[in-house]
Amino acid sequence: MYGSHTGRRREAVRGGTARVRGGTARVRGGTARGGAVVGALLSLLALSGCFGSSSSDREEEAIAAARPAQRPRNVVPYWVNPDGSAARQLAAYRRRGKDEEARLIQRIAEQPVAEWLGVDDPEGEARGFTEAAAEEERDALLVFYNIPHRDCGQYSKGGAADGDAYRAWLDKAVRGIGDRAATVILEPDALPHAVDGCTPKRFLEERYDLLTGAVDKLKGLPRTKVYLDAGNPHWIKDPRRMAEPLRRAGLRKADGFALNIANYQTTQDNKVYGKKLSALVGGKPFVIDTSRNGKGPVPGKEDPEAWCNPKGRALGETPTVHTGDPAVEAYLWIKRPGESDGTCKGGPQAGRWWPRYALDLARNAT
Repeated sequence: MYGSHTGRRREAVRGGTARVRGGTARVRGGTARGGAVVGALLSLLALSGCFGSSSSDREEEAIAAARPAQRPRNVVPYWVNPDGSAARQLAAYRRRGKDEEARLIQRIAEQPVAEWLGVDDPEGEARGFTEAAAEEERDALLVFYNIPHRDCGQYSKGGAADGDAYRAWLDKAVRGIGDRAATVILEPDALPHAVDGCTPKRFLEERYDLLTGAVDKLKGLPRTKVYLDAGNPHWIKDPRRMAEPLRRAGLRKADGFALNIANYQTTQDNKVYGKKLSALVGGKPFVIDTSRNGKGPVPGKEDPEAWCNPKGRALGETPTVHTGDPAVEAYLWIKRPGESDGTCKGGPQAGRWWPRYALDLARNAT
């Protein structure tokens, strides 16, 4: 079982909140073509008297009023989803007059977080998210998480049925991105699980082939950056064990590697680890997931599931490309703060929005 492996973390795929229909990322109350379109639509409805007494209309009005603005591009270039789980929770709290809860959830809603592509419509979702980002002159931040034998059959088990199914899924996602600006975090867990022995050896050759192929296709796009997941300092503790797997997975063509996805290790520990690993792989830069590492991991615990919904954790550094360290290209919120790690410690299914946990993360942030 997953709990027997310490230092892990996982995120279930939900494909993001902005569901795609016909290639456009639709947000509730309008298409994700930017706040201006949504605002105009809502204004017309109000003027025409269509914005009436139904609770759903009132909800849409509250949501529109609460939709977060984009962050300054020179601070972080990534798109803020105006219809994300946190944004909708913010609107609900404001509608119910829960000002303190709204203030806390706004800390999450106003930041760009990664969109995890789903299984059923990768082309439509990738197109929808990148088009919505382009309308706001921002870049899409995407996670590809569909590798066969994903998560060793644990909380986020699943993935493509086989290599051919993965390649078909990948081709659709790549077409969906097209020539729009995107950063892709490629297959969390895939390499660390290959190193720690969780993924059976008979699957490893195919895994490296699939990852290399994914890097090749994504880097064939004109405006796409790619980072391979390299675990975290508490998982594969010796960075020398990660160097060769990264090379075999196509790191040479990739833009770098990613650390701490959905985990709680401190930014400083990730920097130290990342620089050691970078020195082993030709100086490749890296990004760090700071979404929930504000207080680091739970101290002094032997809990085999210490990675799973631990109590007392906090939001970390907000997303930015200004890290003060040339080796660290960005702090990103790759894990979506407020979504469960799995059915542990009272949490819902992995990837489900959990308001109580989201509030705790924001409340504990300094």
